[in-house]
Amino acid sequence: MELDFDDALARGLRGYVRLVTEELGLTGECSYVQAERPAGAYLALEGRLREFPGRDVALLWDEERGWSVAVETSSGEDLIVQAHLGADVVPAPRAVARWVGKLFRGGLRGERNATSSQGAPREAHDDLAGRLAPYAAAALVPATHNA
Repeated sequence: MELDFDDALARGLRGYVRLVTEELGLTGECSYVQAERPAGAYLALEGRLREFPGRDVALLWDEERGWSVAVETSSGEDLIVQAHLGADVVPAPRAVARWVGKLFRGGLRGERNATSSQGAPREAHDDLAGRLAPYAAAALVPATHNA
C-alpha cells in the first residue's frame, strides 16, 4: 500500500499509531495501519491475558470504535474482541498504553466492552483527520532504536 504524502488522515493516523506503539514499548514490526476509509490499525502485543493464556493478543483501532483488545484464534478466523477502551476514538497514546498495561496486570474483569464518559463522543469521527492532525509529524520522524 502506497500512501499519498499529502493525505492528512493517513499521516495523522500513522503518526498516532506510531506514538501508541512507542508508549507500549513495541518496535512496530508487527503492526499495520489502514489509512483508507474505514481507517484502522493492528498492533501485535507482547504477553498474554490472564483469561487466555494460550492466545496471542492484539490491540485494534478503528475510526468508529477506537481502541480494543482482542485475542487471536488458532484457526485463523477473525480476532475476538475482549474489551474497548472507551468513547473517545483518539485518546492520548499514553492513555492507551496505561489501559493496555492495566489489562495485562489485572485481567479483563470489569473491562469487557467497558466505556468511559470521558473524552469525545464516538460521533466525533466526522473530524477524524482534524483530531489526528497533531500526530502527523510523528509519522515523518525516523524511529529511535535503543542499542
